[in-house]
Amino acid sequence: MSARLLPDNAAGRVAAVEVLRRGGIVVMPTDTVYGVGVSLDADEGLARLFAAKDRPLDKAIVLLVADVEQAGSIGVLSPVAQALAEKFWPGSLTLVLAQQPNSTLPAALTASQKTIGVRVPDHDCPRALARELGPLPVTSANISGQPAVTTANDAMAQLGERVDLILDGGGARGGTASTVVDCSAGEPQILREGAIDLMAVAEAVRNSQARRQGR
Repeated sequence: MSARLLPDNAAGRVAAVEVLRRGGIVVMPTDTVYGVGVSLDADEGLARLFAAKDRPLDKAIVLLVADVEQAGSIGVLSPVAQALAEKFWPGSLTLVLAQQPNSTLPAALTASQKTIGVRVPDHDCPRALARELGPLPVTSANISGQPAVTTANDAMAQLGERVDLILDGGGARGGTASTVVDCSAGEPQILREGAIDLMAVAEAVRNSQARRQGR
C-alpha cells in the first residue's frame, strides 16, 4: 500500500507526529533534499528505516534536532562546537560530537561509534517534529545508491511502498550537502566540505579560541 501524501502544514505535521509515535516512517522536506526519518523511541524504528532505504548497516545516521539545547542533550558541546552551532545553525553544518556519558543511543544509529552527528536544519518541518518527539534520525529520502529527491512526488516514486506518510512541502532547494566538522575530541577536524565555506568555519574556530584566551 502506498504512503499517505499530506501537505506540510500544521495538520500534516500533527499526523506525522502520530505516525512517528506509532513506529512509522515519515518522509519530510528539509533545507537540502527530502529526508526520511523515524522516532528514536520507536521499537524497531531504525531497523525499518535501514530496510526501507536498503541502507548498509555500517553507515551511521545523523540526528536532526530542534535547537542547540537539544543537541547538547545528546552530544557534548565543546566551546568550539558551541561557537560553530551558534554561528551556523540553523543551517548546513553537521557537527560530530562525543555522546553524553549517560547516552543510550542505539548502536545501529551510530555504527557502534561513541560519537553522533547532529544538525539543526534551516527548515521548520524537521525542527517542529524534533520539538515534539526529540532528536530525529533522518537520512535522505531515496533508496541507497539512487539520486536524492527534491520533491514529494519523487520521494513517492522511490519510497512510496516502503514508508507510511510523505509530507509535501513543495520543491526542496537541493544543492550541496552539509559541511561536516568533527568536534568530538581535541582540535576540530573538517570531515567533509559542503555548503558552508571552509574559510568561514576556520574563522569561527579562531574567534572561539581567541575569546577563550581573552584576546
